[in-house]
Amino acid sequence: MFSTADYLVQAVMVGLAFASVLTWTVFVAKALEVEAAARRQRRLLAIVDTARTLAAAPDDPLVAVARAEITLSAEAGADREGLKERVASRLERLEASTARRLLRGTGVLATIGSTSPFVGLFGTVWGIMNSFIGISRSQTTNLAVVAPGIAEALLATALGLAAAIPAVVIYNHFSRRIAMVRALVGDNAAAVLRLVSRDLGKT
Repeated sequence: MFSTADYLVQAVMVGLAFASVLTWTVFVAKALEVEAAARRQRRLLAIVDTARTLAAAPDDPLVAVARAEITLSAEAGADREGLKERVASRLERLEASTARRLLRGTGVLATIGSTSPFVGLFGTVWGIMNSFIGISRSQTTNLAVVAPGIAEALLATALGLAAAIPAVVIYNHFSRRIAMVRALVGDNAAAVLRLVSRDLGKT
């Protein structure tokens, strides 16, 4: 059906096939990245939540940010509340940047999910239009004349749905997983902030 289709319909089919391959490529890459981030944040939470001081916490971007702000605020005197606010601000920005990094690349899934059905429909309309043109040229209404063209056109719709449905499902899956990872980062940030407060209480 592909080889006998109109050139424009063939281009639509190739584009939809490429979109489907891209969807599954993003799925594999993002699944590995998100799962690695989740495991790292769980391990960090298990350690930071039981640490007694910030010095005992492992080297991690969250801990490093808190230590850096404490060093930079060494000349601020005994402004403990101000220090905690500055550390909290830095931790919040790091949490947001982590979420942005994990979301990078998932926008293409939303684009594929929303546009693929319409691209496939365009290929279908074009193919059916060519079939009707074939009817007028052959001066016959025999189904055998137009059936192949209609079948090719409907194949474009099927490919559009085959590209769109997985893209939408995968995008929603990653939205939930990334929200979970961001919650873990927030838990770790809160644990680091507790260590900072605990250290300040000892001085």
